[in-house]
Amino acid sequence: MSIFLGFAVFIAAMVTCVALNLELLLAVLMGVVLFGIIGFFRGAAPVQMWQGMWREGRKLLPVLGIFVCIGAITALWRSCGTIAFFIYYGVQLITPPVFILVAFGLTCLLSYALGTSFGVVGTAGIILLALARSGGVDPLVTAGAVMSGAYFGDRCSPASSSATLVAAVTETKLYDNLRAMVRTGWLPLAATVAVYGVLSAANPIGAVDDTMLQALERGFNLSWWTLLPAALMLLLPLLRVPVRMAMLCSSLTALAVTVVLQGMALPQALWAAVVGYTPQEELLGAVLSGGGIVSMVKSSVLVMATGMFSGLLMSMGALNGVKEQVERLARRWGLFPTTVVVGLLSGMVFCNQSIMCMLGAPLLQDAYESQGADRSRLALDLENSSIVLAAVIPWNIACSIPLQMLGAGSGAVLYTVLPYMIPLCYGLTLMGRRRVWQERKV
Repeated sequence: MSIFLGFAVFIAAMVTCVALNLELLLAVLMGVVLFGIIGFFRGAAPVQMWQGMWREGRKLLPVLGIFVCIGAITALWRSCGTIAFFIYYGVQLITPPVFILVAFGLTCLLSYALGTSFGVVGTAGIILLALARSGGVDPLVTAGAVMSGAYFGDRCSPASSSATLVAAVTETKLYDNLRAMVRTGWLPLAATVAVYGVLSAANPIGAVDDTMLQALERGFNLSWWTLLPAALMLLLPLLRVPVRMAMLCSSLTALAVTVVLQGMALPQALWAAVVGYTPQEELLGAVLSGGGIVSMVKSSVLVMATGMFSGLLMSMGALNGVKEQVERLARRWGLFPTTVVVGLLSGMVFCNQSIMCMLGAPLLQDAYESQGADRSRLALDLENSSIVLAAVIPWNIACSIPLQMLGAGSGAVLYTVLPYMIPLCYGLTLMGRRRVWQERKV
């Protein structure tokens, strides 16, 4: 009963934080204190609880290093002109019948290179929405295409914090997971392109306002050299270079381009990598400002606190009853449908991808092991459900924050096609394989 009340209070705290736009970290820290007290009165030794917290928390230490690299890259790619180059030349590909399709393709490419959905939405996404409004295109359709493209990279980019987090909590290898995601990603990607092709034809843009393009020209030297940091981030992982080393090489190259090509002083460029970049061109301030290592501090603390909270719950046995229900559901419905249900419910309740991963993995792990599925299968199923479905839950911060950035309503969720297509196509593929296997067995 005390555990049930504890979860009720914790969920109420999460809902309050979302409703009042407070940091979710406050609810997680309150949950740690609350369940620590509950565990103590239930007879759990403080040492046992701490060991459980640290056992899960230490898995995430490599993720924190990735967060530092992401913070530096998101600032330096802004300052060196990489993001400006993508936007400037990407927008020039726009013709009236393919605006939505170009918006999706541009954000896919940028999100795969950069690895952050929020960074893509806050830069290219804002510009594309401004173009849509000025050109008479439905902003909800445009916002859906932008969010679909942003979460393409959030799922499968080597620089994605979500992909790194899933690898950490499932104790699997990131590159193995990425290869599996590529294999299962081409079909939903093709289906999404087809849908946006139809929506593009139905929503042609009337005219393209080149005010922002002129500002990009004034603010940056848009030489092809600005693509070098992105090229390294795309190519080095293919050569099996460790992600952190690839990100470091990309960051150093972006720093050099910032100083040599864009003319920023080295101390100023280093400071931007730490605290974030602010362009001199006033019109670009709302689009290209941001990034920096400091910007990732909140995310780092939240992820670490979430991991320790998950470890505390497991050490107390607070999740045992739920795990039994999950195993029962997995035997009845199958592993992936159960993972989808767990992902949706946890995304609706906890409103955060990190918490979804940290609590979803331990809830599902025993069910996968009992049916002979390894951790790599669990990692793939989480990526094809929890990670992407968070983007279509309007009150989940994976959806609500991008919508706020874009100034779009929750109706854009209906046009965020890729997060629906990924679990749908993957689930149907699994059903087809199971049917073929059963026929061969007969």
